[in-house]
Amino acid sequence: MNLKTALTIAGSDCSGGAGIQADLKTMTMNGVYAMSAITALTAQNTTGVRAIQESTPDFLKQQIDAIFEDIYPDAVKIGMVSSSALICVIAERLRFYKAKNVVVDPVMVATSGSALMKNDAVQTLIDELLPIATLVTPNIPEAQVLSGQNIETKADMITAAKQIGDSYHCAVLLKGGHSINDANDLLYANRELQWFEGKRINNPNTHGTGCTLSSAIASNLAKGFSLSESVQRAKAYISGALAAMLDLGKGSGPMNHAFDLQGEYAKEATK
Repeated sequence: MNLKTALTIAGSDCSGGAGIQADLKTMTMNGVYAMSAITALTAQNTTGVRAIQESTPDFLKQQIDAIFEDIYPDAVKIGMVSSSALICVIAERLRFYKAKNVVVDPVMVATSGSALMKNDAVQTLIDELLPIATLVTPNIPEAQVLSGQNIETKADMITAAKQIGDSYHCAVLLKGGHSINDANDLLYANRELQWFEGKRINNPNTHGTGCTLSSAIASNLAKGFSLSESVQRAKAYISGALAAMLDLGKGSGPMNHAFDLQGEYAKEATK
């Protein structure tokens, strides 16, 4: 069996709801062999981030080298990277190995509101990672930072997506779930716009949805689907998972385990 491969470069979430853990589950459910390079350990759950312990730049480099030298990934997803030094290592190594299908999820703030990126790292991400990205997947607050523009309407989404894509020569999937519309996302690629409509699902369990979406897109790119098809399949995957209303949380905090969804829907996603 010729199983495609995908690498996630991101932080660990000990609660299993986001980060590396969400990425690995999502990639597996979407039918690719999942690998990881860990940028940081975090002590977190659905209610907040308690502590972050970064990998050293050299250790992150060794992880990436170990993967590319043995099992070359068909796609790479980049999630939480909290410092400039780590971002520079990732960018240099991906350029060195001529990595393909690079999906950058510019994680700046956790769903709980906790900051996950140092201020100086934001500019480094813009300078180093966006130019080598196949696709960047910001939400509304992240897109405002990347574009330097306020986003309040669908017209603002179009302007911001064009600003980001044209400036850094990458495709942009601007996620509209932050009170702009009914979860409609905008893809700007090759100077063309495409809306992906989504119905807002009344589910409080949203911890890790951004990680899940970007990992599902990377998985489908790895399997050879076009960018548009990959986004469509990823949105269908996460929408179906949210609609299942699976909730494993014991306390007051919500927990989205979209990537644990079983049954016919998950089977369909692997085809």
